[in-house]
Amino acid sequence: MAGAGASGPDKGVTAAQLKTALCGESGAEAAGELRALLARVLAPAAGPGSGGGEAAAEALEWCRCLLSGGEPWDSFVQAVRAYDPATLCGLVWTANFVAYRCRTCGISPCMSLCAECFHQGEHAGHDYNMFRSQAGGACDCGDSNVMREAGFCKRHRIKSNSNVPCVPKDLLMMSELVLPQFIFSLIQHLREGYNEPALDLPSEKDLHKILQVLEPHVSFLEDLTKMGGAMRSVLTQVLTSQQFYKDLSSGVGENACAKKSHEKYLIALKGSGLAFPEDKIACGMQEQGAGTSTLAVQGLAGATAASGQGDSSDEEDQDGSQGVGKRKRVKLSSTTKDQSIMDVLKHKCFLEELLFWTIKYEFPQKMVTFLLNMLPDQDYKIAFTKTFVQHYAFIMKTLKKSHESDTMSNRIVHISVQLFSNEELARQVTEECQLLDIMVTVLLYMMESCLIKSELQDEENSLHVVVNCGEALLKNNTYWPLVSDFINILSHQSVAKKFLEDHGLLVTWMNFVSFFQGMNLNKRELNEHVEFESQTYYAAFAAELEACAQPMWGLLSHCKVRETQEYTRNVVRYCLEALQDWFDAINFVDEPAPNQVTFHLPLHRYFAMFLSKAVKCQELDLDTILPDQEMLMKLMIHPLQIQASLSEIHSNMWVRNGLQIKGQAMTYVQSHFCNSMIDPDIYLLQVCASRLDPDYFISSVFERFKVVDLLTMASQHQNTVLDSEHERSMLEGALTFLVLLLSLRLHLGMTDDEILRAEMVAQLCMNDRTHSSLLDLIPENPNPKSGIIPGSLSFESVLSAVADFKAPVFEPGGSMQQGMYTPKAEVWDKEFDPVMVILRTVYRRDVQSAMDRYTAFLKQSGKFPGNPWPPYKKRTPLHPSYKGLIKLLHCKTLHIVLFTLLYKILMDHQNLSEHVLCMVLYLVELGLENSPEQESDEEESAGGQERCHDSWFPGSNLVSNMRHFINYVRVRVPETAPEVKREPPASTSSDGLASSQSSRRKSLQRENSGTAQVFSLVAERRKKFQEIINRNTSEANQVVRPKTSMKWSAPGATPQLTTAILEVKESILSLLIKLHHKLSGKQNSYYPPWLDDVDVLIHTEIPRYSHGDGMTAVERILLKAAVQSRLNKRIIEEICRKVTPPVPPKKISSAEKKTLDKEERRQKARERQQKLLAEFASRQKSFMETAMDVESPDADIAMEVATSEQHVSEAIYDCVICGQSGPSTEDRPTGLVVLLQASSVLGQCRNSTEPKKLPTTEEEQIYPWDTCAALHDVRLTTLQRYFKDSSCLQAVSIGWEGGVYVQTCGHTLHIDCHKSYMESLRNDQVLQGFSVDKGEFTCPLCRQFANSVLPCYPGNNVERSLWQSHSNKCMQDLVQEVEDLQEQLGTFPVSISSETNLSKEMESVMKDIKSTTQKKYTDYSKTPGSPDNDFLFMYSVARTNLELELVHRGGNLCSGGASTAGKRSCLNQLFHVLAMHMRLYSIDSAYNPWRKLTQPSQDKNSELISEELPEVPVLYRDVSSLLLIQILTMPQPLHKEHFTCIIKVLFTLLYTQALAALSVKCSAEDRMAWQESEALKKNASSGEKSWEVLLGHVISELSKGKIYEEEEAEELTVVNPDSVECYLQQFCLPFLRITSLLQHHLFGGDLPSCQEDEEFTVLASCLGLLPPFQSAHPFTSASCLDWPVPAFDMISQWCSELALFADRQPDQVKVLLIQEPKWDLPRLLQLPENYNTIFQYYHRKTCTVCTKVPKDPAVCLVCGTFVCLKGLCCKQQSYCECVLHSQNCGAGTGIFLLINASVIIIIRGHRFCLWGSVYLDAHGEEDRDLRRGKPLYICKERYKVLEQQWVSHTFDHINKRWGPHYNGL
Repeated sequence: MAGAGASGPDKGVTAAQLKTALCGESGAEAAGELRALLARVLAPAAGPGSGGGEAAAEALEWCRCLLSGGEPWDSFVQAVRAYDPATLCGLVWTANFVAYRCRTCGISPCMSLCAECFHQGEHAGHDYNMFRSQAGGACDCGDSNVMREAGFCKRHRIKSNSNVPCVPKDLLMMSELVLPQFIFSLIQHLREGYNEPALDLPSEKDLHKILQVLEPHVSFLEDLTKMGGAMRSVLTQVLTSQQFYKDLSSGVGENACAKKSHEKYLIALKGSGLAFPEDKIACGMQEQGAGTSTLAVQGLAGATAASGQGDSSDEEDQDGSQGVGKRKRVKLSSTTKDQSIMDVLKHKCFLEELLFWTIKYEFPQKMVTFLLNMLPDQDYKIAFTKTFVQHYAFIMKTLKKSHESDTMSNRIVHISVQLFSNEELARQVTEECQLLDIMVTVLLYMMESCLIKSELQDEENSLHVVVNCGEALLKNNTYWPLVSDFINILSHQSVAKKFLEDHGLLVTWMNFVSFFQGMNLNKRELNEHVEFESQTYYAAFAAELEACAQPMWGLLSHCKVRETQEYTRNVVRYCLEALQDWFDAINFVDEPAPNQVTFHLPLHRYFAMFLSKAVKCQELDLDTILPDQEMLMKLMIHPLQIQASLSEIHSNMWVRNGLQIKGQAMTYVQSHFCNSMIDPDIYLLQVCASRLDPDYFISSVFERFKVVDLLTMASQHQNTVLDSEHERSMLEGALTFLVLLLSLRLHLGMTDDEILRAEMVAQLCMNDRTHSSLLDLIPENPNPKSGIIPGSLSFESVLSAVADFKAPVFEPGGSMQQGMYTPKAEVWDKEFDPVMVILRTVYRRDVQSAMDRYTAFLKQSGKFPGNPWPPYKKRTPLHPSYKGLIKLLHCKTLHIVLFTLLYKILMDHQNLSEHVLCMVLYLVELGLENSPEQESDEEESAGGQERCHDSWFPGSNLVSNMRHFINYVRVRVPETAPEVKREPPASTSSDGLASSQSSRRKSLQRENSGTAQVFSLVAERRKKFQEIINRNTSEANQVVRPKTSMKWSAPGATPQLTTAILEVKESILSLLIKLHHKLSGKQNSYYPPWLDDVDVLIHTEIPRYSHGDGMTAVERILLKAAVQSRLNKRIIEEICRKVTPPVPPKKISSAEKKTLDKEERRQKARERQQKLLAEFASRQKSFMETAMDVESPDADIAMEVATSEQHVSEAIYDCVICGQSGPSTEDRPTGLVVLLQASSVLGQCRNSTEPKKLPTTEEEQIYPWDTCAALHDVRLTTLQRYFKDSSCLQAVSIGWEGGVYVQTCGHTLHIDCHKSYMESLRNDQVLQGFSVDKGEFTCPLCRQFANSVLPCYPGNNVERSLWQSHSNKCMQDLVQEVEDLQEQLGTFPVSISSETNLSKEMESVMKDIKSTTQKKYTDYSKTPGSPDNDFLFMYSVARTNLELELVHRGGNLCSGGASTAGKRSCLNQLFHVLAMHMRLYSIDSAYNPWRKLTQPSQDKNSELISEELPEVPVLYRDVSSLLLIQILTMPQPLHKEHFTCIIKVLFTLLYTQALAALSVKCSAEDRMAWQESEALKKNASSGEKSWEVLLGHVISELSKGKIYEEEEAEELTVVNPDSVECYLQQFCLPFLRITSLLQHHLFGGDLPSCQEDEEFTVLASCLGLLPPFQSAHPFTSASCLDWPVPAFDMISQWCSELALFADRQPDQVKVLLIQEPKWDLPRLLQLPENYNTIFQYYHRKTCTVCTKVPKDPAVCLVCGTFVCLKGLCCKQQSYCECVLHSQNCGAGTGIFLLINASVIIIIRGHRFCLWGSVYLDAHGEEDRDLRRGKPLYICKERYKVLEQQWVSHTFDHINKRWGPHYNGL
């Protein structure tokens, strides 16, 4: 046999021979040889270190040869693939891959599809989204356990096993022999490479090195898995066979290498502390035994048990610092089970050891991918899942120690989600491998490492331990993968059932949950502000949500039917046990410790949610699962403490704890947390309230909220526990809480759909919402796997029932709107529920916002004009189990409180607000709505007597108590109070809501003396508590501890109180009626409505009472009271009959008057302010209209006309800085605020009407050859090749690319003012969005962006009107005058020689204009820096601005009127500046184009001799350019007659050019015909004005040269006179348009408007080309001609130039003839309808520059170039690619679509901004960063707006948020 080093072909031969031998008789022998060969090839010695790379490559080469048995590898791969029963896709991807999830097709919520399978399947109309994978995943297509078969793609729909042939034995025979050794060699490499990190310093570098060396090996395996099912089954067999493993890896053989590697393996096992630290298991297992057995397994039997404990010591040390009271509390259910879970790992096959190393190396990506690629093989899947479970504890340990825990977490979940989402598999593993036990135990162990002693309640003696939220484990969410797996398996019914039936597991789990009970305790800072605000609350809330609440929701989702009652009983039972343990551990009796609060009570919430489920779905009787009264009293304390603390936090009592405490209060109610936090808490309190004594409960509430002392009839009181500034808001808090408690029905009888509707209405009432924010704000089940999908059908149907969709609107220049949902009118009318809004608001301002919107609705619909109160909403009926809740409304304590508060409000005591009154009335109304039963109308209510403790109220029913008159009340007041002076009359009620201790002492003495006793809230509560305790326990005396809350201070702590007796003589009814008078401000304002209309008592639902203010509320309540009892009705009538004198004594009335005056004064002030504001707003509006109208062409016509008609001597300008008005003078010039920007918009015009599309396939490409800029460029270069440079540079215009566009906001300022303004900006330290150093600023008046000031030329308007008059000079004279004027240079009215301020400014602005654009856009001359360049640049600036204005008008002047830019046009000033500079360049008179146009030249020959390059023939010159040159070199101001003269002359040239172009287009026959007809008519008088004659002449003149020689003209279809006339007009129109605009700017005067077909005529007559008398015969364009010299001579001369040129360059003659320009308006590329088209093509596309797939790909919307945003790969000279492209493509303006974010960014010079998105989803919303991944569609209006801003250069003005990009985009 050839040696291992054989060359390529030899390997093949060897392999083939071996294969044949193996098939033959001597199989065994050959197998031996093969083994030896492999051992040699794969020896680990060839591994790391010794030229690893080549050796590895060599080894792989051998393996390929051997596997294929000498065949070529590719054909082998093909052969194996043929046997692939491809039913599953199983494509594995890593993080950041774009995948899809379809909820319609998914069975498991984790289902995901690769893009290919998704697009091949049929998902149209499904609820799907695209997402970026975070942890990686695998495609589930074809797996019917995870998704419905309807969603499979075409490839994976075919059922397998049917037609796949059986695999021939010899095909994979070699594989079966080679692979075991190959895999073993991989394992050996892994063993070799691993060194236990010394002292826990991870030797990550080493690990990475090993992994790099092994990369080819793993990739090879991965390739094998991709060969399909046949090869996978071989691999599975190899990986799971125990025999192979035993043979190869046991280390018994004679091979030294193998021995060594086996030892390393054992060391690694031991070093991993895999004998889980037994000493952590508190259940006295014999450590000795355990230790030794462990070691024996490891094959190191000699060691002693001590080392076994040593293994775990590093664990202990790491957290020894916090190890207080750790092991004390962990009670794990049963010893045996734990031992088996944390048992030693015993590896029985390659797969197990491979996973072990994968974990050890912290899940290298390649290995993970290989292990997952194997999953389509069913046997492998089961084996691998079991192995994974077996290693679960080890995974947790590695994860805890890992330094890259984030990456590792993702990789773990990548694997586990594939295994545990499959219900069948999860069930099997649960049954066979104790999956649940393992998970729960592992979680428990994990959390154990970070426990600390709880400081809640009794700090010294507490035995409770909680997790420490500051630990990395919680802060970094390291527990996430394990919890996520746990939630995942609980989503399977069969697994969850097992969990809920297993009592041991439930106990362990409650144990786990109790670690979180009371974590992150807050203690109120009373003295100074905390130094360091801890942010641990994030960790705490996340932990409770993920580790406690989500598993809870998972379990709840399986308790939906009657049959599952048992489960609920189990959970509730163990939950209560855990709670009892907790109360014992923290030493809790009855009073919570003051000034501390924890928001985390997961045990309470488990208890509450299971109770709710039991009643709602399982029809359990609530009382059978509720604990006794004493437990209920304990249970309510902490949730109630949270509610009171919320109120304290909002009252700023916790302000010294920093902002984070507010953060906690908000998170507690925030939409993702509320239904796992505040909702269960309130529900639990509702349950407690419904079962406890109502008086006890109500008094507890007021005591917790610390407002007991406030509830006294006395006008003054002292509060021992609360500062007076907090009293009002705490009282509001307490009442609001009671209203919430009594009116919420979320868990008390509402159906799911009703809840959804209520939630949705509440959110929509606060603000209009987008669809996605609504989805986000409606609390859904936080467990994503609970199967309740927010996008479900009920969501959409409820949404359409309660809201209207407002499509996104665009205000030009405004912000981009999103599609919003807004509540329907009937929702405001009937369903607006302030209670729900209060419950769900994170910010208090949202409640206000909802009320404001409600007010606006009532005003608008005319239902109520004033400021309404929150409406009262009827509630869903209570579920019978909770009827006890009604008792709260009918208990004396509450009635006394209500009475007291009504009285206090009526008497104007301090610290009461409208909100308090509102809530009091709400409670009264709730009581009337929910009266227990219609009370009998007798005077005394039955059964009320024995409960009567005092003389306040006779019974407990509110309906009867309302009418009960209270005459005298005994109060405790400070001696200074006004009430002290009276003597007590005989019968008194006494009010004890005042002070506690002293009144209690008095009441004891008084009980004997027969007077009425004082009623004290607190005393009452203690008494009730005592009764309950006595009922429960015999040893009550032990329970009441002397050490209780601060309330019970020593007697006499407030000695200055004295008792007084107050005359009251009111009932609740009479107080209400007086309140009505008070609110209305009129006496006797209340009149019972039923006296007029008895029906009121029957139909109580009267719409007029449903909305309104306090008076309406009082009327509604009185009406309800009257309806419920005849007695009440009678009493109300009586009270109203007595004309009541004013209630308060005189003394108070003056005070009241004061407050009334104050109110009136305030009201007046408010009105004044309103008026001022309105005035200001209207001013601002009118200003904004003048300054900012970006889009309205008509607004300014009037202004423009006005300015043109003023015959003032001088133009007057206002300076917006100093505010003075005056003319612009030479010494103090005024300037216009302008923005100069380089623009390539014109260059983007194309000569096709069909706009270009953005390429979305390889075939579609965009070439820039047909753009305006490209063609102009080519033309200039061609001219420069054949003609003299200086004359070339005057024959064309530049500025199609990088031209300078000047725009102004129309405001003017003195230039010296501007300089000082810039100075102040420079010193201003505020961060501006612009750079002052570059001369940028914002207009001081309208804040529009600008960067220069254009000086206004001192001119007087009088001359203007003189110039208008038509002169009668003849054409020849005018031509001569023009020539003379051009000769006299420098004759400017302002003499240039003297350096005035004005001329300096003009120069500086010229510099600005030059520096605006890049050098390459100004330098076109062959000799750099030649003056011709500047000359060309200057007139081109004028051309650019005129052309752009034309574009803004839509490409023609049909609309007429003033310019769109209106008063914002600065062309006039710009012309003056340009003209002044142009006049500095003299034109040599010999070359003056004017001569060539107006005088036939004398000598024909001089031309030939002169220099080597001739001048550009006149017929090749661009007429518009000539026009600008002529005008700008004339002395300013220009006379109108000279202007017209220039136009006439130029028009003749233009017309000749048109004829020449036409002649080239005709066929030869046509040309002959024209030529002959011309000869006949030539002498006719009108010859010069007939196009036929002229055309004939042109043709005959041109025929002299070689112009018509080669004949390939694309011919005009039919040459009839009409088409020719049309052609000529179209040819001349562009020139006429430019000229008309120019005339309009220079001389004022309006542009006429017209139809498109008469544009030519109108413009011609407007310019004075058309003689006014011409009506009779049809109009021809030739009639505009006015030849200065005989036409035929001129034409002959011009044509002869061409003929000469044609002799030299026959091929170029036609190319250079000026063609008919047909430019379409500039457009951005057309985008496809669906965003996915763009995304799929571009997001994987490679960049043409760096050939990588960019991280942030972007595409230019102007030219379609694909660029890397921020990519350093394509950086050139410190400019990143986008910035570079914006300079090349748009001269500094770039519009890019970011592929991965769907948004558009604009780059403008050195700044950029996010513009927004032009793609919206079905609900009219953007999806920035594609977070939601919903399908997006183009929004045409938005794209129009974008294009409009691009064309009109208004990005700078409209978009507000600009920032510098530092060339980094």
